[in-house]
Amino acid sequence: MGVDGVPLLGGDRMFACPSCGLPQDRVATLENDWVLLEPGVEVLAHLVPAEHRWIALTDGRVAVYAVWPPEPLQRCRIEHRLACSGQRLPDLWPWLTALRQENARRVEREANTEPTTVEEEWPDVG
Repeated sequence: MGVDGVPLLGGDRMFACPSCGLPQDRVATLENDWVLLEPGVEVLAHLVPAEHRWIALTDGRVAVYAVWPPEPLQRCRIEHRLACSGQRLPDLWPWLTALRQENARRVEREANTEPTTVEEEWPDVG
């Protein structure tokens, strides 16, 4: 079990979201706290309001990137709660709504897949 009763998925950084079950990336902040970010998603910073932009620092921690205007090619991360299909949020930004819809489809796909079985021998393919 991970932090605050949130199940740990593997390693020490991935936690299952209690609302949708998808993984969240647990990252230390500059203030020595933790934030749960959407794994594998980096967005151009100018598409995200300043208070929601998280940028990675060289030591692996993250900090809110409130610079305006942001550097033209600066990328940032967002909190999983904003992309979570299990939470009701207003349509904040069109690209985020699309991400939430894709996460909902991902939850469905993962719920409908059967566990794969490993065969003892590899098939003869050549």
